[in-house]
Amino acid sequence: MAKLDGKRIGVLATNGFEDSEFSSPVEAVRQAGGTVTVLSPGGEKIEGKNGSTAEADASTESSRDAEFDGIILPGGTGNADQLRMDEAAVEIVKKHVEAGKPLAVICHGAWILTDADVLRGRTLTSYPSLKTDLQNAGATWVDEEVHVDNGLVSSRTPADLEAFNAKLVEEFAEGQH
Repeated sequence: MAKLDGKRIGVLATNGFEDSEFSSPVEAVRQAGGTVTVLSPGGEKIEGKNGSTAEADASTESSRDAEFDGIILPGGTGNADQLRMDEAAVEIVKKHVEAGKPLAVICHGAWILTDADVLRGRTLTSYPSLKTDLQNAGATWVDEEVHVDNGLVSSRTPADLEAFNAKLVEEFAEGQH
């Protein structure tokens, strides 16, 4: 397994995140030696749709200039819909992708990528209902367990987490693209 020693990984989420799509990638990063920083719009504890909770380390607003070696965007319809409305979160994602740094997104988490306007010419997968949104933002959509496009790691659902986690750790270990 790739090593993430010394790597800072940001996780952007808010209430309504898909519990396993948050906890499983975070655990994979930590097991590989990475440091996880959880960012939420309010900077406070957030709750998943199935009741798990996570303490935020900082707010998205206070983290606009923070730099991460990788970013994880978990799914959950409510989480993804709220996060894309957070101007600071959109700015963080846009800067990160434009800097060529790896980003991992699963399920509905990809919605924020449309608002960040970073999908033209990219290929990714997601929960099937996002297909048209992603295509309208300039992406090519594929139905695959996990897809990697120049540091952009994407998956569809919790059923894909094992493959998603392995690829995100690999991409975060490699660094900039």
